Amino acid sequence: MRSVVQRVKRASVTVNGERVGSIAAGLLVLLAVGQEDGSDDVRWMIDKLTGLRIFEDHGGKMNCSVLDIDGEILIVSQFTLYGDCRKGKRPSFSTAASPEQAKALFDQCVEGIRNYEIKVETGVFQAEMEVELVNDGPVTILLDSKKKF
Repeated sequence: MRSVVQRVKRASVTVNGERVGSIAAGLLVLLAVGQEDGSDDVRWMIDKLTGLRIFEDHGGKMNCSVLDIDGEILIVSQFTLYGDCRKGKRPSFSTAASPEQAKALFDQCVEGIRNYEIKVETGVFQAEMEVELVNDGPVTILLDSKKKF
């Protein structure tokens, strides 16, 4: 699994002109599932997202997680994170999971985070979405459960 994680003051996602998810301070997570991903990758991603210490403590250091600040998470599916542009100029998505596999693991990830009693909002799987955010910092982190970066 891959994700782009942004620390935000607020974020929302809209589909067909209707806001389907919004959060206050917390994390905007663009999440993609690869063909080789499974339950271990889901657990790894849940652990990273809930424990990632990218929020400032009282001393101004990045020491707090979304749990520590009672933050919220907006998770949006984005298979294009598996776009491979090493050859040519058009990305190949050959390592992205099938929609069925991706949705199942995406849903497992969302439910796993909700088990921490964090407010979690999502977009609509496979929909054309408009994502709005106010990045806080800006702070943007890349995560990959296969530890490729």
